[in-house]
Amino acid sequence: MTNRSNQILVPEARAGLDRLKMESAAEVGVNLKNGYNGDLTEREASSVGENMAKKIVESGSVGGNMVKKMVEAYEQGLK
Repeated sequence: MTNRSNQILVPEARAGLDRLKMESAAEVGVNLKNGYNGDLTEREASSVGENMAKKIVESGSVGGNMVKKMVEAYEQGLK
């Protein structure tokens, strides 16, 4: 069984990622609260994640090409 973790590789990035998550959620109309958000639907959570990925790609951040390919693959799956 795979051991998965949401551990951030660069702990100093946590505040920035949280800001990006809240900003992305607001843009797609998902109400996030601080702390636990396990009551989100799969569609809501994926909308936030997709918007975050698009912002990372648009900013040209490290790993942008990989994220761009992931977003493209995700969008193909929606069609």
